[in-house]
Amino acid sequence: MSEREFDFNDNDFIKVQKIVYDFAGIDLNDSKKNLVYNRLAKRIRHLGQASFKQYLSYVEKQGESEFIHLINAITTNLTFFFRENHHFEYLANTVIPTLLEKNASTKKIRIWSAGCSTGEEPYSLAIILKETVPAGWDAKVIATDLDSNVVNTGKTGVYKVDRLKGISEERKSRWFQKGTGSKSGYVRTKDELQRTIEFGQLNLMDDWPLKDSIDVIFCRNVVIYFDKPTQTKLFNRYADKLPQDGHLFVGHSESLYKVCDRFDLLGQTIYQKIK
Repeated sequence: MSEREFDFNDNDFIKVQKIVYDFAGIDLNDSKKNLVYNRLAKRIRHLGQASFKQYLSYVEKQGESEFIHLINAITTNLTFFFRENHHFEYLANTVIPTLLEKNASTKKIRIWSAGCSTGEEPYSLAIILKETVPAGWDAKVIATDLDSNVVNTGKTGVYKVDRLKGISEERKSRWFQKGTGSKSGYVRTKDELQRTIEFGQLNLMDDWPLKDSIDVIFCRNVVIYFDKPTQTKLFNRYADKLPQDGHLFVGHSESLYKVCDRFDLLGQTIYQKIK
């Protein structure tokens, strides 16, 4: 007899695989079966349903709203400020000075945080822009994620103090407000930073309603969930969106090797468009 709370068979897992691949391009291999059970069991319990079969029927009826809950449950939104700090140092010391020269006529810079999660990455990018771009420039971060809940967290800009580990005291006092009373132990990003970021919900598999040209794309720890054909399609779309010599930053465990030949690897998962 199964010790599991809910019945979960191979057909259920295959249905989950199909839903997440068709909707979000995420490729779940068989090794993720236990993870899928453990993550979705919480959702099934929350909805008061009796089995995976019943839940998956519910998913099909609800459509996109529940697809997103399902995908949020099985992907991880773990992040923190200035994660993989070498990327932000390279952006500040190498990429931004080049853009200040290249975009001098328009005085405009756009960075896209594609898969922004709860907002720590775009706020880190906004801090870099504020610290390196002269006054009078139109420099903004576009921050998107499939999960509307994490996008809303980013818009709010309120975080537990422990998310600021590794940030200098100078930056903490410059860019964050400490909470008091019931908000003690929390910080809020200052309005100046919030005005630098445009948050929005976006499925990377859909059309991109991005009006601005993009100078830099951060897409870190996102494509690890995608199979190779989906990665190839996505990286080619990024190449189409970036100008010649534009930069793409991916996660430390990700690579464009044998996936897309339109970028040169500069080192430490930093790529530059060549065609």
